[in-house]
This record gives sequence, C-alpha cells and structure tokens, in this order.
Amino acid sequence: MEQPTYKSGFISIIGRPNVGKSTFINQVVGQKIAIMSDKPQTTRNKIQGVYTADDAQMIFIDTPGIHKPKHKLGDFMVKSATDTLKEVDLILFMVNAEEKRGRGDEYIIELLKHVRTPVFLVINKIDLVHPDDLLAFIEQYKDLYPFREVVPISALGGNNVSRLLDTIKAYLPEGPQYYPADQVTDHPERFIISELIREKALQLTREEVPHSIAVVIEKMEREENKDVIHVMATIVVERPSQKGIIIGRQGSMLKEIGKRARADIENLLGSQVYLELWVKVQKDWRNKISQLRDFGFREDEY
Repeated sequence: MEQPTYKSGFISIIGRPNVGKSTFINQVVGQKIAIMSDKPQTTRNKIQGVYTADDAQMIFIDTPGIHKPKHKLGDFMVKSATDTLKEVDLILFMVNAEEKRGRGDEYIIELLKHVRTPVFLVINKIDLVHPDDLLAFIEQYKDLYPFREVVPISALGGNNVSRLLDTIKAYLPEGPQYYPADQVTDHPERFIISELIREKALQLTREEVPHSIAVVIEKMEREENKDVIHVMATIVVERPSQKGIIIGRQGSMLKEIGKRARADIENLLGSQVYLELWVKVQKDWRNKISQLRDFGFREDEY
C-alpha cells in the first residue's frame, strides 16, 4: 500500500506594519508566540511559528513590517523581512482590508517582482468591512501582480484561516517533518518571554514611549524544591524621561507591566512565575551596533 505524501515548507508573511501578521501566526499555532500591538513595527525579529498536521508541516516566518528605516534597528528590520523572500517555498503578502493600497504596498509588490517564489494575496480583517467592498479591493491589487491565489481572512476571529492552510498545503513540496509535532516555534523561551514583557510595555505606555524599548532576560531559573520559575529582566530605554514613564508614579506602571506579562509567561511555561523587572537607560541604543548585538540582533543582518 502506497504511503500518503507528507508535505512541508517555509512560508514568509510579508506586508506593511500592523496588517495582522503576528495575529495570524498566533491563530495558526494556537498559542501566543508573536507579540501584538496597535503600534507599527512591533515585530523586530523573524518569528518562526510551526503548524503541524497529520500530512504536513508549515513553518511560518512572521517578518517585521516593511517601512522606511530611521535608524540601524530599522535597517535590520527591513533587511530581515526582505531577505526571507529568497529563502522560502511560498510568500503570503498580507494586506489590511480596511486600508487603501498605499506606496508601502506598491514598494513590496516591486520587491516581489524580483522573486520566483509563488505569492498569495491574503486580505486580513475582512470582518471589519462589508463583503460587497471586497471585490473592488481585490481588483486594485490584481492589476499590479499575478498572485497565485487570493484568500480573504480574519486572523483574529479565525475566519477562513483553515481554507488558507489547505491552499498553502497544495503548493508545498514533499518534504520531511522539520520539527517535533508539539513544537510551535523555533525561538527559545527566553526570547518569547522578553517579547511578552516588551508587548505589555508598548500596550500600556501607548504613544508616550515609542519603540525605543528592549528587554533583556538577566536570569531565569527554577527555585529549588518549588514549582516556581524566577525571571529577572531589564527593560532598556533611551532617555531618562522614558524610564520615568515605564516606572510610573510610585512604581505603578512597572507593577502593571509585570502583572500582565507574568500572566502570559505562566501560560507559556505552565508554571508559577516570580517576575522581577528593572529599568535601565542606554542612550540611543537603536543606532549602536554593539547594543543591537547585545540585544540579540545578529551582526550580519544590520
């Protein structure tokens, strides 16, 4: 009896900032591995989310949103996103159904014209627009690029996501199972924990503190004879005024960041967590290669 074909491959998700790439990754793997914020350029590294079915494994790469860089960190983020186009089996170009096509989308399409990889147009947030408006929305993109497939979804609600996965599987080559079935990301726990803390800081400080936040996990160890994991982390900012905002009046903001982050970290680790947070100023760290290296950005990528 002939063995059923097993398919596997790497899929890059590319698009302007804040179109829902991280939300999609989390929806597919059924767990929070990529942080979400309504601020653009939240994702800094390439997050790999692993989805495993009985007959296929899909490794999704959630790239930083493509934007005009303003510092060395921005250069790293854009290069990180565009480099994945050469390395994958399939590209999902994700757009927001609520936003008209802009120059950022057209820039991405120009990049796509230089790759031979199949490209899907994935229209996210369809739950926020009237169905009658979708056809005209699709036409404004189909005129610019010969997409292999066009799939409307709602990543947050999960609408049509299973159909997208089935369509992706049809395009993947035969291949091995790269990761164990229960593994949902290739990133170490320390990285995800630092991202969860950064997410809470971004969400709670809103426009007061821009993306000048980095988080370094200083220590992570299980307390002896206890089901408690002790995590010590430093939140790095660029200016003393930002440090004051992160700490808040009598430490109230830092306490709330820790409270919200701890809940997500406990869910990730399946254990009680004691989270200790500190705040440190490192002036203009986003433009210093030595600092970027210390915070986990590979030197060959900026």
